Amino acid sequence: MEYLKGVGPQKGELLRKEVGVHTFGDLLQYFPFRYVDRTKIDKIASLSGYEDFVQIRGRILRMEVVGENRGKRLVATFKDETGVIDLVWFQGWQWMQKSLRENVAYLVYGRISVFNGVSQLAHPEMDLLTEEIASGKQYLEPVYSTTEKLKARGLTAKAIGKLTKALLEQMSPAEVRENIPVEVLQQYRLMPRSRAYFKIHLPGNEDEAHQAQRRLKFEELFIAQIRICRLKIKRQKLSHGYVFGAVGESFNEFYNNHLPFDLTGAQKRVLKEIRMDTVHGRQMNRLLQGDVGSGKTMVALLTMLLAKDNGFQSCLMAPTEILAQQHYKGLAELLQHMPVKIALLTGSIKGKARKQILAGVADGSIHFLVGTHALLEKEVVFQNLGMAIVDEQHRFGVAQRARLWEKNTIPPHILVMTATPIPRTLAMTIYGDLDVSVIDEMPPGRKPITTVHRTEFQRPQVMNFIKDELKKGRQAYIVYPLIEDSEKLDYENLMKGYEEVKAFFPEPQFYISMVHGRQPAEMRETNMQRFVSGDTHIMVATTVIEVGVNVPNASVMVIESTERFGLSQLHQLRGRVGRGAEQSFCILMTGSKLGQVSKERINVMVQTNNGFIISEKDMELRGPGDIEGTRQSGILDFKLADIVQDRAVLEAARASAEKILSEDPDLVLPENQGLKEYLALQRGKSQWSKIS
Repeated sequence: MEYLKGVGPQKGELLRKEVGVHTFGDLLQYFPFRYVDRTKIDKIASLSGYEDFVQIRGRILRMEVVGENRGKRLVATFKDETGVIDLVWFQGWQWMQKSLRENVAYLVYGRISVFNGVSQLAHPEMDLLTEEIASGKQYLEPVYSTTEKLKARGLTAKAIGKLTKALLEQMSPAEVRENIPVEVLQQYRLMPRSRAYFKIHLPGNEDEAHQAQRRLKFEELFIAQIRICRLKIKRQKLSHGYVFGAVGESFNEFYNNHLPFDLTGAQKRVLKEIRMDTVHGRQMNRLLQGDVGSGKTMVALLTMLLAKDNGFQSCLMAPTEILAQQHYKGLAELLQHMPVKIALLTGSIKGKARKQILAGVADGSIHFLVGTHALLEKEVVFQNLGMAIVDEQHRFGVAQRARLWEKNTIPPHILVMTATPIPRTLAMTIYGDLDVSVIDEMPPGRKPITTVHRTEFQRPQVMNFIKDELKKGRQAYIVYPLIEDSEKLDYENLMKGYEEVKAFFPEPQFYISMVHGRQPAEMRETNMQRFVSGDTHIMVATTVIEVGVNVPNASVMVIESTERFGLSQLHQLRGRVGRGAEQSFCILMTGSKLGQVSKERINVMVQTNNGFIISEKDMELRGPGDIEGTRQSGILDFKLADIVQDRAVLEAARASAEKILSEDPDLVLPENQGLKEYLALQRGKSQWSKIS
């Protein structure tokens, strides 16, 4: 950066530290966040005082310092051919008084205000009138973000603009090589790359600025999609997987005689996709998304039976002991009349029992192994693992999942399940190298959960309602927020809440479990277990219960301080009820004063039970960087593009990337050379983590 006129070693160092501008290329990609239109000149006589910003051309007739002590200010009378107006400086007026000259032509720009019924411009920008700007600036003036440290060194937004302009004037268009094939540029009417860089910094009008932004957003998303799709193609080409050629006895026996209910159309479609994945001799890597209760576990079980019919073992890995136990119990119950052996392995299973399980897994007599990340330990050796299923995938790191691959000579097929619906645009960017299946239908007979919003004033009615439900033999959850920043305060609120609940629901008529993260793991498990088995009527908890506790008898969920939760989290919590045949209720408790975003969140929750609609809205309100598991992926570091606002651009970029790579996977055709060279240049610059 030091080689640019106006940037010495100190300023160069500051630009690197403060805003990450190391090279000329970085400066070109330091885009303005808005523009100021200084292409038009106003006449003083036509100003009403209600304009926002104005630009006038004329001369200073006279200047005087008025006011006393702190109220001192510099007032200049400024005249054009139609009238006069005052220019005022309250701060730095001594310096302005020295630098401004009377009877010299200036171009003046600033915000108009009315003081004592008279219009004036306070602290306007003053440019000496040159031929170049006689009729206003030739382009919209870009505004760049800056920091206090940069400003202190004179690197204001305006100064950064001057540096960028100087750089653009030195460059020839040939230096900015095109990286999008001509056919794509024509199809979407995109500006050439060199012109886009020039016009995003110095647009002649709004339309040019918009076209430049559109081109550069498309480029960011297109390059990202090319990389993701190449990963996927490479994996499909190079990876070997076990062939599940037969749909055999176990699968058919269970499907025809033991299926507790008919599969939905969505479940059948997903099974067909998995069946196709496992027949080609390539490793399956599939993400299965479906709302809580949509029947993902049944799909997982049928997939494991398919593996068994082809001579392979399967494992199912869950993030917590209680969730692993529930999977195990549920599957064991479904398989009780089948000649299939299933076992559970968690950290708390020790001694002889553990040895027996490990021996059964090694000799192949155990067909299905369910467990926590204890499954990843070296001592767990499978005879022939062909299918690995990971539940609630965002709880496991990439490295942990990769350890499953090493459990056989050829990596097993991987099915990743999540009940956190991922917005489609996010799935395309983050899980773009996985094949995505969606279960978007609920099994018949499920009653939608009734969701209502209540404030503190209605607490007595809410408590009476819970009492009525408990008397019918049901159970209830009461959940408190726990946010890291205010942990101490939140625990105090939880304890206070617990005492209040105890006062409303006295023993021995009602028993209460309390669960939170500070309890020793064993105590937490015991308290959860007591609620699961129905020994306690109410569970008071922090969000540790968000994933997985399955209590079909629980019919009420009260969420305290709802305004402090994100939408996806609220939806996950609500999914803990509504698991039985009874009508279930979710009550969102808040204070009486709510911000706009909280109101929107609560409205969405009350109106819909559809996780996909909720996840889209959540991303809209919070931005994609806050959605579970995206922050660490580094894939969303786009400078201009925003996958919420620019969804249409993302979909076009994805379609173009897929089309190019389907016709020319190695980018050898002459029309794709610019793209290939650009990718080769970028290779060392960014870390793209492969998501298994």
